[in-house]
Amino acid sequence: RAFPELESNQRLQKITELFDSPKTLELLCLVSGGHIRNLLRFLYDCIRQEKKLPLSSETLKKVIQKKRDQMVLAIEPNEWELLRQVVRSKKVTGDDGYKILIRSMFVYEYSDTKGSWFDINPILEGAEELNS
Repeated sequence: RAFPELESNQRLQKITELFDSPKTLELLCLVSGGHIRNLLRFLYDCIRQEKKLPLSSETLKKVIQKKRDQMVLAIEPNEWELLRQVVRSKKVTGDDGYKILIRSMFVYEYSDTKGSWFDINPILEGAEELNS
């Protein structure tokens, strides 16, 4: 965690030392899908590109787009329909196709006090193929 010696409200005030705005940090968290490894990977890619702080939303968006493009290329045509069904229903069945989507990290499982549900990897949310 950044600035561990500070109280939480003081840390929040320092966000702009690391990111150009709190919205950039929020986007980073959202696009990670709650996976720390993904968050760190995006953060690392942004740092490699910018080579300075604060990190910009423009750089983060480029990193997101590059990762989205890579993921889209890895998705088979029949998998797009399964992904569209996950978007609509927030469920998966025992079908092997869904198992592949989960193992490939195209679909994530989430849970809270109300239960569990599935959704697509947030990186894919802007993919044109989901709207076909």
